Amino acid sequence: MTPELITSLTLLAPELLLAVGAMVLLMIGVYAGERSYGVVNGLAVLLLVAAGGWMLLAPVDGQAFGGAFIVDPFARFMKMLTLVGAAVTLVMSAGFAREQKFDKFEYPVLIVLATVGMLLMVSANDMIALYLGLELQSLSLYVVAAINRDNLRSTEAGLKYFVLGALSSGMLLYGISLVYGYTGNTGFDAIAAALGEGERQLGLVFGLVFVLAGLSFKISAVPFHMWTPDVYEGAPTPVTAFFAAAPKMAAMALTVRAVMGAFEPLATDWQQIVTFVAIASMALGSFAAIGQKNIKRLMAYSSIGHVGFALVGLAANSQEGVRGVAIYMLIYLAMTLGTFAFILAMRRKEGNVEQIGDLAGLASSNPVMATILTILMFSLAGIPPLAGFWAKWYVFLAAINAGLYPLAVIGVLTSVIGAYYYLRIIKIMWFDESVGGFLPMAGTLRVVLGVSGAFVLLYMLVAPPVEGYAEAAARSFF
Repeated sequence: MTPELITSLTLLAPELLLAVGAMVLLMIGVYAGERSYGVVNGLAVLLLVAAGGWMLLAPVDGQAFGGAFIVDPFARFMKMLTLVGAAVTLVMSAGFAREQKFDKFEYPVLIVLATVGMLLMVSANDMIALYLGLELQSLSLYVVAAINRDNLRSTEAGLKYFVLGALSSGMLLYGISLVYGYTGNTGFDAIAAALGEGERQLGLVFGLVFVLAGLSFKISAVPFHMWTPDVYEGAPTPVTAFFAAAPKMAAMALTVRAVMGAFEPLATDWQQIVTFVAIASMALGSFAAIGQKNIKRLMAYSSIGHVGFALVGLAANSQEGVRGVAIYMLIYLAMTLGTFAFILAMRRKEGNVEQIGDLAGLASSNPVMATILTILMFSLAGIPPLAGFWAKWYVFLAAINAGLYPLAVIGVLTSVIGAYYYLRIIKIMWFDESVGGFLPMAGTLRVVLGVSGAFVLLYMLVAPPVEGYAEAAARSFF
């Protein structure tokens, strides 16, 4: 092997570990039969932990395969978030999967393969690498959304996600073809160089719009959010937790890398698009969630709103803005995992429940659960001094320092409006008449909920190192 190939394979080690591991897990599942779910699920979690450990213990920066794949502090930061999201959701899935009879060994294998695609997305430095990573993730997620084949809502969710995902992939490919046609390159660095030399052409702007449209679908930003509420509600709850956690990290990282890398010379154009998408997402996420009665559907609109807030930092087009996006995604991940651990624990003798009304009077039957969810809801609403407040603080501050005052004001106003539906959940838990408690939480869910609540509550204690890592990640583009 040539030195260049050895370097490339070294940089790609975490992805190779997961890809080879997924094949081995598939063979274990095939030969051991349906009862192998527990073993395969446990090994899948260990694989994800091993990939994260490799990145922490052997950090290597550089470009692989002719610049198509890049590893830098930003990539490592977002990959760690992706791996944490995938591993924690797999751990939370075990009990629910057995209870709902979809404890098939294919499920953790598909999660690992989707994670491989996400890691490739985060490190993509070429349009072809971008598309390959995106499709590897998407094809796995289509199947995972419909994994519970005996459930009509699950199969409907998978079909809707597949049809709309295919549409977004077509838009993305059309945008890539326009960019390639006008620049003659697919590499991000080469595209940026070509854009910096020549005049701004209308066809290139169209290509930029289509690429951003395809990426907006993956982060469920308005107006490409239409799949999110139905898929979140219809997919099994652990799958919904996975959708809300890991893919969001990877897709947001890919969006940041695409606009800050390939399209940086077109900053005045993409800033307008990102600003519009951010405002639309914040507004719809705040207003549409008000009338929701299903808590998973409410979390779907909540995620749309939070993507809008994160995009405020990207619209600033500054190192401070990228740092804000990185911190926002970390805090959003912690809040989301904790909230879905709670939703998975909403279980009575007749089975799992998903209606917000089922939380009535929870404070009297299980005050600890109610208290931690209250902390998470206050954080999602952005109430100081909880972590969610600081997430919004960083992105709004970046927008103000970049002169985007209207965007920051709209963000604050929509955040106030959105606080209503989070506070309504708190009111139902603490002041409504009890409709009965839930069954005791599983140990894994209790740990995830407790750690998430502690992180959100005590964020100020860990803020300095988090800000340091995020600052190092943001410097990758400046």
